[in-house]
Amino acid sequence: MRYRDCPTVEASERMAVDVDIAWAAVTDITLPTRFSPEIQSVAWLDGATEPVVGARFEGRNRNEHLGEWTTTCTVAEVETPRRWTWEVSAGGGEAWSTWGFEIDPVRDGVVVRQWMRMGPGRSGLNIAIDAMPDREGRIIEVRLAEHRAAMAANLAGLRADLEA
Repeated sequence: MRYRDCPTVEASERMAVDVDIAWAAVTDITLPTRFSPEIQSVAWLDGATEPVVGARFEGRNRNEHLGEWTTTCTVAEVETPRRWTWEVSAGGGEAWSTWGFEIDPVRDGVVVRQWMRMGPGRSGLNIAIDAMPDREGRIIEVRLAEHRAAMAANLAGLRADLEA
């Protein structure tokens, strides 16, 4: 596995709610702060209040291995009420990653999917990869597992909240 190949990870959860309820929940940018161990806070920037293409928000993060950092996220796509994506950077340049939520209606509710794709821009993870190039695949594997666990926690928490 190589960073340059923009590896991707996802998690999904079936929920017994309608599309509009799921959409309102996944477009609340504070959702991950309630369930993810890494995302500490988020806030809209420049007067934005909802995901529209070009809107920006800031995220403050903490990871025991990577330290603390702040990101600037820019909404890249919005397909109401099915999909929205955002690109993460340090405030400019190529995106470190792209994240998204997708909602697929099913007979008795929806399937909500959260996913992320690394790169193409360099992120803090590249410091570790540069220091240990022979371990690149393992470094990426561990980071993707952390993201998968956080996304699964987000979706399980969301399901519990919405189905309560």
